[in-house]
Amino acid sequence: MRAARDAGALIPRPEKTFPALRTALAQVAPARPAEMVAERDAVFTVATQADSFGPIAMFQLKWAVVIEIERCPDIARRLHAAERAAQTLDREDPAWRAAMDEIREILDAAHAEVQPIP
Repeated sequence: MRAARDAGALIPRPEKTFPALRTALAQVAPARPAEMVAERDAVFTVATQADSFGPIAMFQLKWAVVIEIERCPDIARRLHAAERAAQTLDREDPAWRAAMDEIREILDAAHAEVQPIP
């Protein structure tokens, strides 16, 4: 799956460091870096208060997944269409369940790409 995903990618998969993630996000979702920086500030406050690196690791993973999806335009379009459907359809509509399944499938695949299970 990785080769097929990378073939249509706009940019290479970045390292999971804040500078690499910020640079990649600016390339694939230019409207979102301010959101990322604001979230980073909040996460670092929580991490400091909790004396834990856990929140920082989760922040990096979240944004790595976002970038993994956004760097592949076809996958990003599928996700955004499914998100719109999930937000507008009635939960009793079978299309709502299909949209939710599509969202879960895309997120799970992106997560597996950026944090593979050994």
